[in-house]
Amino acid sequence: MQTSSRPAVAAAYQKSSGAESQTKLKGHLGTLDIVFTVLAYNAPLTVVTGYVPLIVAYGNGLGAPLAFLASGLLIMLFAIGFTAMAKHSPNPGAFYAYITAGLGRPLGLGSAFMAIAAYAFLYISIYCYSGVVYASFFKSVLGIEALPWWSWSYVVMAIVAVFGYLRITLSAKLLSIALVVEIILVFLWEGAVALKHGATGISTEWMSMSAFTSGSFGVAILLGVSAFAGFEATAVFREEAKDPDKTVPRATYLAVATLALVFCSASIFFITGYGADSVVASTVADPSNATLQSIQQYLGKAGADAVNVLLCTSVFACLLAIHNIIARYLYSLASDGVFSKGLAQVHPKYHSPYRASVGVSVGAALVLSVCALAAIDPFKGYGGLGGVGGYALMLLQVLTSLAVVAYFLKTPNSYSLWRTRVAPLLSAIALTGTSWLATTNMEFLTGDAKLAHALMTLVFVVLGSGVIYALYLRKVRPDVYRRIGRQQV
Repeated sequence: MQTSSRPAVAAAYQKSSGAESQTKLKGHLGTLDIVFTVLAYNAPLTVVTGYVPLIVAYGNGLGAPLAFLASGLLIMLFAIGFTAMAKHSPNPGAFYAYITAGLGRPLGLGSAFMAIAAYAFLYISIYCYSGVVYASFFKSVLGIEALPWWSWSYVVMAIVAVFGYLRITLSAKLLSIALVVEIILVFLWEGAVALKHGATGISTEWMSMSAFTSGSFGVAILLGVSAFAGFEATAVFREEAKDPDKTVPRATYLAVATLALVFCSASIFFITGYGADSVVASTVADPSNATLQSIQQYLGKAGADAVNVLLCTSVFACLLAIHNIIARYLYSLASDGVFSKGLAQVHPKYHSPYRASVGVSVGAALVLSVCALAAIDPFKGYGGLGGVGGYALMLLQVLTSLAVVAYFLKTPNSYSLWRTRVAPLLSAIALTGTSWLATTNMEFLTGDAKLAHALMTLVFVVLGSGVIYALYLRKVRPDVYRRIGRQQV
């Protein structure tokens, strides 16, 4: 069955001129390098300390493990078509490239703008959170009087800017170390809960269908899917991967499976640690500290101190991962001529999109300055911007699923009907339902109804502006329009 050749666009990409190939990113990222980068973006420790209690308290209670498992299966379903597209598209733009190939250049460029906005919302939201985390850490551990939260955010931003400028493999190694330590701590806590048999024995109540569908089932699935947001970044690093046709699909599946395992197991032992009879009430009483209290109970003060330290490294790793993703989106659009070609320049020594990286750092510093001058509450900024960023990524997943179906309807390939039609269509339907849940529960995600509506409106304005700009390019810059989504090299 492996007889059909790669589409002409890929062949054209491979035959690009020598001058142009010098502007391509270079790297030797293996499967695990990409997996660690993506997992660092998902910040497993942050999800375990944040999302798990939220689902238990405000979602489906004891059904939290199944909510994470169902969400992981949904994302895996999406990944079936997503990875098929990875081999057919040479562009490291992921959503941008795939939606362009399947649904056309106008919507493709609109999706690129929305993807950048989504990651930017998440980027700034985590800088807000990082300021609080680092201020708390240095005050409690080192006795340094708390400075304004944004001053710590600037310190973290400066370090992220340096690593973002350098070779991607250096960032990958740093992210790998931070991620491994995070996961080790989570598994040590789970092991301690298991050895002590929790509060009332190892919990199995979560395995019932009644637990799965209890409480606010929609909120549970919404938060569960949000916890996986960002795995699609595996395709963003395509140009810097070794043997990308194999590395990108492997990294995608491995990342999703690892996240599902960590989130599902953590929620099981979270329930076991408190006991099935009291976990919901205990979590509702103090959801923000529920996981930390459990870790301190089973691992002692040393475990709680380790969490405080690792939250700092987790936040840093997440910011570095998002920084690299945004820089590569800007690089991809600049390579296509949509943005200034200067952003497509690759560093001669580090082989990184260094100008795009500097642009991300400057933009983040300006936005953070606005937040500081406006005296924005960092927790409100974290919840609001993070919620709308995750919402935008869900919409992009829906568009990508539809794009996969449309693309393979018109493109010869050797894949099965399941991979090119059925799985993408099923994921589109399921993700549309999840997006609707997000739309109707946006106030819960952001914590503010007015802010939720304003940010949701902004998401669609950004999408529309990209579509309009593409139509403008079609009329006045047809050469650039033809290159959108790396459709013509």
